[in-house]
Amino acid sequence: MQESPRITEAESEVMKLLWQKEPLSANEIISKLTQQMQWSDQTIKTFLNRLHKKKAIAFEKSGRNYLYSPLVSHDEYLKTENRSFLDRVYKGAVGMLCAKFLEEENLSEKEIEELQQLLEKKKNS
Repeated sequence: MQESPRITEAESEVMKLLWQKEPLSANEIISKLTQQMQWSDQTIKTFLNRLHKKKAIAFEKSGRNYLYSPLVSHDEYLKTENRSFLDRVYKGAVGMLCAKFLEEENLSEKEIEELQQLLEKKKNS
């Protein structure tokens, strides 16, 4: 299985649009991100080019427009980001991450039950 490309936080804004709806034209992407992020057209085009070079998106020419689609699913992106965070902050120790999170956060009864069920399922598999 090929590893997902590293997508920066800024590039992820482009990807979020494409995960919601695809394909999108460059003009649609530029229009939405100019409003949301106050980025220039050139900045957005740079992100599109970077994502294409990383093989995170593909494009198809349709008349005078370029239509962009994601090659990386949102799930793949989340897995890559989770692994990167876990390795960077906790040196890959998922147990330490979970323990620290559980120590610091207030959880509802329902959340605790869901976590218990998840752990039981993991234990039995």
